[in-house]
Amino acid sequence: MHTPSPLTVEIQGHRGARALRPENTLDAFAYAAEVGADVLEMDLLMTADDHIVVAHDPTLSPARCLDALGRRLSHAPALRALTLAQLKGYDCGALPHPRFPRQEARPGARVPTLDEVFRWAASHPQGRAIRFNLEVKLIPGRPDLTPPPADFARGLIALIRAHEVTARVNVQCFDGALLHAMAAQAPEITRALLIAENRIDHVAAAAAVGARIISPHHHWITAEDVARMHAAGLRVIPWTLNAPEDWRRALEMGVDGIITDDPAGLRAFLRASPQEREAAQP
Repeated sequence: MHTPSPLTVEIQGHRGARALRPENTLDAFAYAAEVGADVLEMDLLMTADDHIVVAHDPTLSPARCLDALGRRLSHAPALRALTLAQLKGYDCGALPHPRFPRQEARPGARVPTLDEVFRWAASHPQGRAIRFNLEVKLIPGRPDLTPPPADFARGLIALIRAHEVTARVNVQCFDGALLHAMAAQAPEITRALLIAENRIDHVAAAAAVGARIISPHHHWITAEDVARMHAAGLRVIPWTLNAPEDWRRALEMGVDGIITDDPAGLRAFLRASPQEREAAQP
């Protein structure tokens, strides 16, 4: 079994650094870059006027966002029903996240566009070399929430090419239709397949969409699975691992990278001695 050195394992900041900063915000991406993330993982949706924005949920969360007057939301408006100007009126950084007690609020944080993220990276000392794992969020059967895969792919490819970051990007998705659209329109852009299911044929699933990276849920893979994926030429980057016991298991399985909400904690863990890693507690 291939066991990489801990210092070569790629650190991907999930939604930037959700454990410490409001997710998918410019502040979260800046923090992740500064603490040593190699890759910024982020989620993409599209507004009513076809701007690609960085957000995980197709609707604004009343638990995380306030309206333009600083009030709690009475409903969850769909991003696809809002123009970019309307979306920018919401504050999605002021409210605490109940699952992440160490997360520091950032009042006034807005949902960024992918264009803004690329522009930030070009001007940020640590951002100029950082890479991007772009997860396209699609909901088949809900055209009111997400556009057709080919349309999303077209807009995303245009942005990637305009910012000249093709070599620093991979596009990932659970939906094979989006990855097929990316392959047809821009085969040079690396594709990654996200997998949530248990005990499937990972190699066959990746081959079906021409993916070079596979990102399975970390609970559902074993060292034997990782070895088989490596033998097929795939890079294996599971999601989302936040505890030392999960990081230890991932290292033992020989994964190529780890997607985590706590890139600083993972960086410290990977730099520690074997004895310190073994003793590390949640």
